[in-house]
Amino acid sequence: MNPRDFGLLTVICLIWAASNVVSKVVVGDWQIPPLFFAAIRFALVLAVTLPWLRPVPRPLWRIVLIGLLMGAGNFALLFIGLQTASPSAAAVVIQAGVPITTLLSIMLLGERIHWRRGLGIALTLVGVLIVVWRPGLALSAGLVFVLGAAFSGSLGAILMKQTEEIAPMRFQAWVALTACIPLTLATALFETGQWQTALAAGWPFVAALLFSALIVSVIAHTAYYGLIARYEANLLAPLTLITPLATIALGVMITGDQLDGRMIAGSAIALLGVLIVAVRRTGAPIAQAQEHA
Repeated sequence: MNPRDFGLLTVICLIWAASNVVSKVVVGDWQIPPLFFAAIRFALVLAVTLPWLRPVPRPLWRIVLIGLLMGAGNFALLFIGLQTASPSAAAVVIQAGVPITTLLSIMLLGERIHWRRGLGIALTLVGVLIVVWRPGLALSAGLVFVLGAAFSGSLGAILMKQTEEIAPMRFQAWVALTACIPLTLATALFETGQWQTALAAGWPFVAALLFSALIVSVIAHTAYYGLIARYEANLLAPLTLITPLATIALGVMITGDQLDGRMIAGSAIALLGVLIVAVRRTGAPIAQAQEHA
């Protein structure tokens, strides 16, 4: 990879890391309802990408299901989890999406893996379990939701493997459309005081929303798709581990995340496992980008 593209990828990863922390501030500190935040974020993405909705991807049912899994399900569960989970821990747990995608590929697509990838899967899941598990034989509820977000995104990635290639902006537009509708209904049914809370947060919330929708979803993801067109996924995937590492650093500095021995050990084991899986992974590069908040 030439230095210019490596610099671009580094900036993209730092944007994704900042997004994890911003999302935590929005739903955790400002107490913006998570389904509302996800809905209004996708509504803004849809407004920007509306011209790319046509022509309609085929088969339509598959892109709708992908949007529900990678958009509505993934982000709703992630934002619910971030209400109580730290961005550092969430950034590590969401990496479970890499081995989960591989396991689903084995079960649903009949793919085979060698022992190295099997070792990577085992290490990742052990590391994630160390991060998720609390002393006293209890699970962190917030991180369980984050793990659910990883599973939802991974299942969407499997469907992406069975779909013809879609232009990045068209993919963004259809994910936004299929996510915005159910999330709007969900926030109307299950949440209250959305607009009052948003108005109380004021312009900082507007800035966070614009950053999340436009800088992260539209600009950073589209730039990442451009790198995918020039480089193999096996090269890009390990380098995107910059994202969880940067998230941990930003979480400690901005949101006061606790970086104890258990967190360090679990993160190291999980990221080592992801690295082993990622360097041999070839499928669903677009789905990899959607796993980042």
